[in-house]
Amino acid sequence: MDNRTILEKADLALSDLTTSGGLLQPAQAAKFMRILIKQGKLMGISTVVPMRSPKQLIEKIRFAGRVLRAGAEATALASGDRAKPNLGKVELDAKLFKAEVRLDNEVLEDSIERSELRQTIMQILAERIATDIEEVAVNGDTTSGDPFLAQFNGILKAATSNVVDATDTTLNKTIFKDMLKALPSEFLRNKAEMRFITSVDAELDYRDAIADRQTIVGDKFLEQEAPIQYSGIPILDSQLFPENIGTGSHCTSVIFTDPKNINFGIWRNIRIETDKLVSEGVLIIVATLRFDVKYAEETAVVKAINVKVA
Repeated sequence: MDNRTILEKADLALSDLTTSGGLLQPAQAAKFMRILIKQGKLMGISTVVPMRSPKQLIEKIRFAGRVLRAGAEATALASGDRAKPNLGKVELDAKLFKAEVRLDNEVLEDSIERSELRQTIMQILAERIATDIEEVAVNGDTTSGDPFLAQFNGILKAATSNVVDATDTTLNKTIFKDMLKALPSEFLRNKAEMRFITSVDAELDYRDAIADRQTIVGDKFLEQEAPIQYSGIPILDSQLFPENIGTGSHCTSVIFTDPKNINFGIWRNIRIETDKLVSEGVLIIVATLRFDVKYAEETAVVKAINVKVA
């Protein structure tokens, strides 16, 4: 097939995605979000909120202390004994992002012949977009010189209430212990749901330290890709956590929270538009979406800084 024929067939195959000005239908948008979640390492364990508009409020309610009191038959509790919840709201304010993908003849022709072009497009876009969403979710900083990262503050910059300074030491049990102690006790009730999240090399440093122990447990971490934990809490690594920050620009950070406390808000109005360069045999696909990332409860997060990466 020549370039024009291939591109015309590609247009036809994608026609149901690019109608209505490229705005995905609700079912298509939902499917695209499912692929994003599946591809994203952090999104897969966090809370993903399909937003009905570019701005959406998340209501939050919690009781900071005891609600039960000693009772007496046929007697109401005194006004001072009545529990009052802490009410609050978190606003997700989705920022605009765009992605452009160019597919050449070889990819297009092979996918068209197998009637898989639409799935190929969705998969390619979702894989790359998921990584990019998580990059700004982790490293977003409104003071950054990178316009991409400057859209909003990510989970590292946003964690400010409970901070542990590792003072340029590699990841060790003392840092984890200090992080546990720094978290308000009310948020430790679901300890099994909590996670430590850090960089790839920091996790490797801690894994290596455990493997140095002359024990069966040490041998397991040396010989196998076994999950590691501290106090029963899994330690996860992310390739998106920076390793060139902090003291001497050779440090990383650790986040300790329930991942469900991290909210990815994605506006359901996802747009996919196409254009073509016939002479080059290239199909241009532009995806436009809006998203935001915020903690539901920032005080339920501990951040360790200046964790040395050996």
